[in-house]
Amino acid sequence: MTTDPVSVPGSLLRVNQISRQSLKSPIGEIGEEEEETVTTIPEEGAVAGCGDGGGGGGDEGKRMMEMEHDAEDLAREMLEVIDTVRSFGEFRRTQRKECFSLVRWLQVVAPLLEEINELETPISDAAYAQLCDLAEAFSDAKKLLRCCHDGSKIYLALESETVGGRFHAVYEKLNRALAGMPYHELGITDEVREQVELMNVQLQRAKRRTDTQDMELAMDLMVVLPGKEDLDVDRAILERLARTLQLQTLPDLRAETMAIKKIIKDRCGQNAESTQQIIELLNRFKQIAGIEDSNGLSEVALPKYLEKCPSLMIPNDFLCPISLEIMTDPVIVATGQTFERRSIQKWLDAGHRTCPKTRQTLVHLSLAPNYALRNLILQWCEKNKVELLKKEADLDSDPEGHEEEISSLVEDLSSIHLDKQRRAVKKIRMLSKENPDHRIAIAQNGGIPALVSLLTYPDSKIQENTVTALLNLSIDEGNKKLIANGAVPAIIEILKTGSVAAKENSAAALFSLSMLDEIKVMIGNLNGIPPLIDLLQNGTIRGKKDAATALFNLVLNSKNKARAIEAGIIAPLLQVLGDKNLGMADEALSILFLLTLHPDGCNAIGQQSFIQTLVEFIKEGTPKNKECAIAVLLELGSHNSSLLSAAIQLGVQEHLAEILKSGTDRAQRKAKALISKCEQVQ
Repeated sequence: MTTDPVSVPGSLLRVNQISRQSLKSPIGEIGEEEEETVTTIPEEGAVAGCGDGGGGGGDEGKRMMEMEHDAEDLAREMLEVIDTVRSFGEFRRTQRKECFSLVRWLQVVAPLLEEINELETPISDAAYAQLCDLAEAFSDAKKLLRCCHDGSKIYLALESETVGGRFHAVYEKLNRALAGMPYHELGITDEVREQVELMNVQLQRAKRRTDTQDMELAMDLMVVLPGKEDLDVDRAILERLARTLQLQTLPDLRAETMAIKKIIKDRCGQNAESTQQIIELLNRFKQIAGIEDSNGLSEVALPKYLEKCPSLMIPNDFLCPISLEIMTDPVIVATGQTFERRSIQKWLDAGHRTCPKTRQTLVHLSLAPNYALRNLILQWCEKNKVELLKKEADLDSDPEGHEEEISSLVEDLSSIHLDKQRRAVKKIRMLSKENPDHRIAIAQNGGIPALVSLLTYPDSKIQENTVTALLNLSIDEGNKKLIANGAVPAIIEILKTGSVAAKENSAAALFSLSMLDEIKVMIGNLNGIPPLIDLLQNGTIRGKKDAATALFNLVLNSKNKARAIEAGIIAPLLQVLGDKNLGMADEALSILFLLTLHPDGCNAIGQQSFIQTLVEFIKEGTPKNKECAIAVLLELGSHNSSLLSAAIQLGVQEHLAEILKSGTDRAQRKAKALISKCEQVQ
């Protein structure tokens, strides 16, 4: 059977959810039939610009073919715009109503675009020009919605009339493009045409409408903007404004600072008075929040990697929640959240004893390195040619300056003196941590075989630093096979018998190495799956996540599915699924989905009690939970109708109907397929 692919969550890759769309990794969207083929999510881009449609002349047939291709491209790109703006989810309070209306109208156009996308004959010049106008309107709408999604809250409040004018301009463009669309010529169905025409009437009405302002917000802004001296009088108003605009916490104020820096850069010195008002209001919000310059807010600048690549979509979870910059040394705090080490250390040094993100009290102040996330960030940076800002401590990390040192360190790995070996392996671990050139240089100097020989060394510290160094070196694609050829058996042994940290780093190393299909097979053949399952069941939070990451990679291979099922993976996965404090439901559901693609997996997973769990996730889970749970239930029900009957008795159809109204696109498609299956067994 052919079904829609399930979207597998990037949270498999680390402590929090991570978007894997840009990584050289097997985690993306897994199809049921070609289970080991991954369809990566297309990078978001602006809607294509439209030229004149080409000149006339001799090769008319070729020109018409190109126009047909361009029309399909434009329709497909506009459909991608709809998916993008739907994914925004939430918008700034001051423009929320307009944003949701605009998103709803864009969605109404989707059936029209789908019919255009399926046309088998070229369209006329006039129709193509109209489609270009529509594409331009979609492009403007996406930019405006993105601004209202993550732009400066202060700017959007102060410039609400200007932003409102931008909405009206988008309505005008949409209205003009759709009113002139030759529906009959394009063969558009009556139902779709009537929906679009009804929407056009609503657009006409929206163009004439002038929304009433939030008067309390407007009055508060009028009071505070002149900068009155009586701070006692203004403080209550400032606090109300901060609460209204959701600018009370450190992460929110950092995000606002970044957004304002972007505005300053884009304005290039223009609108100086307005810009100064925005800055002054931000500073007053910081003041009432008790945030001093020592927290670094005033030092936040647009990162260099964004200045060079303004269109680059950085996965959100690669950014530190405090600094909003790509993390170079991510660490995990007691609540399981990940931060940049320097940022969270500043927070703790200031006397805070709560998690900046969740506000929960920290039961301890230990910071555990998140190696799996760090390596994924580095892989992503290498692929996208993003150069991370060097830390002060790394300013001397020029590879040429370390060339002789690396050669000497590799020699010391084979020293008869334990202290020399310890020092050498620790230094190599540090050098291989962030610099791609160091990783290459260490391999070229014979560092990999020397490190592999130390994996079986009885000294636990040497063992831990060695497996971590190999983990770092494995980021380089050329090093993976060199490491795997001799290291996999020893890494698996450390996974069984090593220290807690060594086990976690071993699991992360197996994940990194298993990016290559032949190494997936090797790890399975060498019995590496059972110790990973043991870590999933009995490890620390970080250990469980590293194990889940590696296991997901491994069970993409069909034989490894059978091995994992035989080794008893189902029970630990159900245990993880039931522990809400772990926050690993997406990981567990995604692995369970892959296992349902194997006959033994369906038999092992398909228990009545598990069906109740799936229905609960479909009812109350996160959007990603719901997608994964529906996919699992759909696959199980395709092989065992009694399981669908059990789900029906538990009220799954009611929850699926709700998802059809408000779920993600993939969840809606899955829900339709599952509803169809349910109807067949009733």
